[in-house]
Amino acid sequence: MARDGTPFACLTCYDATMARWLDRAGVHVLLVGDTAAEVVLGHRNTLHMPMDVAVALTAGVKRGAPGAVVMADMPFMSYHAEEAEAMRNAGRFMTEGLADAVKIEADASFAPLVRKLTRAGVPICGHVGTKPQQASLHGGYISSGKTAREASEIVDDAKALEDAGCVLLLIEATPAEVTERVLEATKVPLIGIGAGPACHGQILVLQDLLGLTDWQPGFAPPVVRLGDSIRDACAAWVERVGKREANEHRYEMKPGESGKVVV
Repeated sequence: MARDGTPFACLTCYDATMARWLDRAGVHVLLVGDTAAEVVLGHRNTLHMPMDVAVALTAGVKRGAPGAVVMADMPFMSYHAEEAEAMRNAGRFMTEGLADAVKIEADASFAPLVRKLTRAGVPICGHVGTKPQQASLHGGYISSGKTAREASEIVDDAKALEDAGCVLLLIEATPAEVTERVLEATKVPLIGIGAGPACHGQILVLQDLLGLTDWQPGFAPPVVRLGDSIRDACAAWVERVGKREANEHRYEMKPGESGKVVV
């Protein structure tokens, strides 16, 4: 699709049921993001995503949408300390997690690791631009690439990661001009999130798209307000239960059996 100039759609996903519906909608790539730490586990940021949980969720998404490309996010500190540990963790996503690709937030310094992972047979997506796992360094989530120096660093990171073997790149929260420079400097498909319209693919956090979050970034306006619909449906259930109208379906005992019940 990237070669043909046809934009492809990506969304985050964290369970088999939703994966099945996203696949039916024609979503091309499902990312089991470390955003699950926030939208599934209730943490305030993405740093608290357990490795075992991430692997299990990835496998569930792939089982729900076997025909989609499923990409797994490497959690914070799952690939930073030692290359051997990073290799094992990435391998777990491919074997236990059934992932088609693995994403790491990276700069040029991660090129040696990308080479080793690629040589081992792990398809890598390099995440450049704004890196949520580094939010603590800046006191919160910020955008990047606002200066010429930052922009050049992002382009250099993207080139280094592609040269090291990345089969995909993802760029987050950068000015459109920076994204265009990355596109000019690289050849692999580029996925964008809050990085302008020129990317080969676009991704959003599913809960933002569906109006399930109380706040979402400016680049992720909801297309529906499912949160309101879910609230109303559940409120109706609460009302039905209160009126003892919850069990409209009745199971019947076999003829003649009711009188045999011993109390």
